Amino acid sequence: MKKMNKKIPKFKNEDDEREFWATQSPLDYFDAGNFKRASFSKLKPSLKSISIRLPEDMLAELKIIANKKDVPYQSLAKIYLARQIALERNSSSISPKNNASR
Repeated sequence: MKKMNKKIPKFKNEDDEREFWATQSPLDYFDAGNFKRASFSKLKPSLKSISIRLPEDMLAELKIIANKKDVPYQSLAKIYLARQIALERNSSSISPKNNASR
């Protein structure tokens, strides 16, 4: 493996560093042969507990569907929320005003 001769310069601020790395390859400054596997065993997932009120019939239907799929109903609710958020995020580039004129 070739030896890395380039040294990372000292930066005055984050803007200077950002500009530098936008034009440089990190492969020229780091030797992958010296990398060590990192373990983050104490890292906690970034989950937040919430309380949400649902109509009883909606909750009952969710539980029936979850039971058929053999998953906890809370997990199924998260899946449904994640899907809808992704759909909304993908369609957010089309504004309602632009859509109304079509």
